[in-house]
Amino acid sequence: MGFIKSLFVLVLLAAAAIGFFVFVPYGPTHETFVDIPTGTGTQGIAARLEHSGIIRSRYAFDALRIRRGGVLHAGEYRFDHPAPLTEVYDRIDRGDVYTRAVTIPEGYNLYDLSEAVAAAGLGSAADFLAATHRDTQLIADWSPQAASLEGYLFPDTYRFSRHATADQMVAVMVHRFRQQADSLAIPAEQRNASLITLASLVEKEVRVDSERPLVAGVFQNRIARNMPLATDPTVIYAALLDGRWQGPGPKTTIFRSDLDAASPYNTYKHTGLPPGPICNPGLAALKAALHPARTDYLYFVADAAGHSRFSATLEQHNANVQAYRKAQNQGVRTPF
Repeated sequence: MGFIKSLFVLVLLAAAAIGFFVFVPYGPTHETFVDIPTGTGTQGIAARLEHSGIIRSRYAFDALRIRRGGVLHAGEYRFDHPAPLTEVYDRIDRGDVYTRAVTIPEGYNLYDLSEAVAAAGLGSAADFLAATHRDTQLIADWSPQAASLEGYLFPDTYRFSRHATADQMVAVMVHRFRQQADSLAIPAEQRNASLITLASLVEKEVRVDSERPLVAGVFQNRIARNMPLATDPTVIYAALLDGRWQGPGPKTTIFRSDLDAASPYNTYKHTGLPPGPICNPGLAALKAALHPARTDYLYFVADAAGHSRFSATLEQHNANVQAYRKAQNQGVRTPF
């Protein structure tokens, strides 16, 4: 009888010990990161967690692995509060790695995007920008001669680990672009740089989604008549590429020298579309470029409310421009 009692006590003590190591919260009260390299085994993971003060015992973690099974995922994990061993184990089993978010609004160009990536703590702007010029093979089927990934880094909110490389990030953004392009069922003959370039112009010229097809139609009408597109965003992009642009800002001025620049992106001097996209367009702009409105409009200009006024004649367009200038009480911008 004494032996049975002793055994019972030992079982209770063992159960209490297991409960203590497994279920009683333990860990840091401040932000602590643990990086688990690819290929690290269970014992290595447990040792890292114990060394970092995340768990009480590596042996308890090993035992839980035998009981739970599952697949433990590599990556960087963030811990900021005491937690039961089961919670820590479940996080690594789920692959709940720490990531940083970066939001890319519609109309961001490569330079804007690179700064956003840097501001999110995901590497330097220079490294990201270099990747956008280096990894053009990602869009070779769309634009074999592309000098960069401009236009193909789809605007969205992304989450990346702090160890993600610039090459990995641009690959994810291009993949998102491909998903969106597939959702639009773009015909094979239209999967080219011209469509994306047109969409980028539409993206920069108008903010009201319902007006985007009309703007796309204006551009196509002018191209059909061999008229210069004469759109300011391309002039700004040309100046940006040449290192001459002083923007962004509401009072930034386009100078006569900008309008006279020899850049192939200067659509005041050159007819047709510019050599490539000038920003990364969103879904609404892509839809508009794919399905432009059929009208006789050749001109548009913003009104005081931020919408666009369209016209088929230069006379009506000039009247619209004067109305715009009067409403704004300044000649900040003269769209074509």
